[in-house]
Amino acid sequence: MTAGGKWTAPRIRALKGGKKIAMLTAGDTTTARLIDAAGIPCILVGDSLGMTMLGFPSTLPVTLEQMLHHTAAVARGVNQALVITDLPFMSYQASIEQALLSAGRCLKEANADAVKVEGGAVRAPTIRALVENGIPVLGHIGILPQSVKTAGGYRVQGKTEAEADRLLDDARAVAGAGAFAVVLEGMPPDVAAAITAAIEIPTIGIGAGPDCDGQVLVVHDLLGLTSGHVPKFAKQYANLGAAMSEAFAAYRSEVESGAFPSEAYTYRREGGS
Repeated sequence: MTAGGKWTAPRIRALKGGKKIAMLTAGDTTTARLIDAAGIPCILVGDSLGMTMLGFPSTLPVTLEQMLHHTAAVARGVNQALVITDLPFMSYQASIEQALLSAGRCLKEANADAVKVEGGAVRAPTIRALVENGIPVLGHIGILPQSVKTAGGYRVQGKTEAEADRLLDDARAVAGAGAFAVVLEGMPPDVAAAITAAIEIPTIGIGAGPDCDGQVLVVHDLLGLTSGHVPKFAKQYANLGAAMSEAFAAYRSEVESGAFPSEAYTYRREGGS
């Protein structure tokens, strides 16, 4: 562990206007361990794992139990990073009491450090209640994957003056309610820059341009493991999908030919020649 020690919500908030904040998603111990070892301060157990790891067509089917399972796995692989859990669809919208119980389970049972809640001004009372009860909250405005049905798809937000003003109001409401940071997803860079300048908490961009206080990517997009459509903003830093396919094909070929396992990969009896 470095001299800075464990990352906390107050430490992340204190980076506002200073060092840029890197965040990645993870859903398993191995990936979390590698991200943590790379010095990335925030790991989001995003409900995007519904698509990347569980095969769902959207985030909507993901359950709280599934998020607890994956968050606990991530937490076991982390020494320093702040572990943030997405509260999944309909685990917090019904009431503040429901939100408190769901978020509390994330901290108590899965060892999360914080939770993420989608929505702007409408979620301010929920965010405030969570924070007042000792649960750090990462906000999320712009494209809201859990609202894909009402939005009619993953539509970029903030293209009109009215939408941009609404996003600014949402960001101010989230910050005022006590969130330690807020994700800005899918909006023009000038809108994200204006929000970043207007609020006192860090903004974490995803498809929101370079002027946010930090950035987050889905790790499967970053590693080249995503099949089908990849968002425009998702830079691929490695092509592990192709490397894995080659390794699997080589393994199959060697098994079928009898080349594997060779003597180097087999045990011998004691005293055997």
